[in-house]
Amino acid sequence: MSRIIEITDFLAPELDVYARLTEVQLLNREFPEKGLFIAESPKVIERALDAGYEPVSCLMEKRHIEGEGKQILERIKDVPVFCAEFDVLTQLTGFKLTRGMLCAMKRKPLPSVREICENKKRIVILDRVMNPTNVGAIIRSAAALGMDAIILTPGCSDPLYRRAARVSMGTVFQIDWTFSADESLDEIKALGFRTVAMALKDDSVSISDPRLAAEEKLAVIMGTEGDGLSDETIYDCDFTVKIPMYHGVDSLNVAAASAVAFYQLGNKQNNI
Repeated sequence: MSRIIEITDFLAPELDVYARLTEVQLLNREFPEKGLFIAESPKVIERALDAGYEPVSCLMEKRHIEGEGKQILERIKDVPVFCAEFDVLTQLTGFKLTRGMLCAMKRKPLPSVREICENKKRIVILDRVMNPTNVGAIIRSAAALGMDAIILTPGCSDPLYRRAARVSMGTVFQIDWTFSADESLDEIKALGFRTVAMALKDDSVSISDPRLAAEEKLAVIMGTEGDGLSDETIYDCDFTVKIPMYHGVDSLNVAAASAVAFYQLGNKQNNI
């Protein structure tokens, strides 16, 4: 059984990693090998453990020790588990969304873009998608709808931020992803991918165009909230695709648009 340590004071230093360190401090850009992230909720924690992430400590509501968290505690023996009553933990912002359990985990080194793309047929490129809720929702759709991997450009929200991982329902640990060093498409094209810009342009092809489905390797590019993709990125892509709209609606949220695009363009063999 894990080492259970009861916490009665919200200001206890053991809670700093959960209550007082920012996402940026946990990320530790100066020493990325020491970076941490916080997994929220039993389901997300279990999927992170399944993916081989190493737990550092756990924080949970006391009543879950013999309840919902028991199975996880059996998997993280020798890891310190801090527990507290509900009234202490509710001082943590958003604690009610965690289903009573948090786990600090070590980050893994990120693979290169080339490594991520190896043996892949359908990938997603997120260009400066800054909202962690959108990043989490897009990752969940990508995993569910036949995409093989995700590449994030600089400026995107980190998929391991608490909200992103929670919204993804832990699928961030079930699909390959990495950050690229820049926003250029040259490396992707050199790896044999044809590129699809999802953009609100009139000179576009239908999302159901058979040429898209026929492409062996396809990279679907989604732009930042509000502004979408830059004209330069759209110009550099092989196809521009616009989702048809009705009732005077001029656009979809990037997460909603991603679900439509992935359903139509994803690797259908992954859905069997």
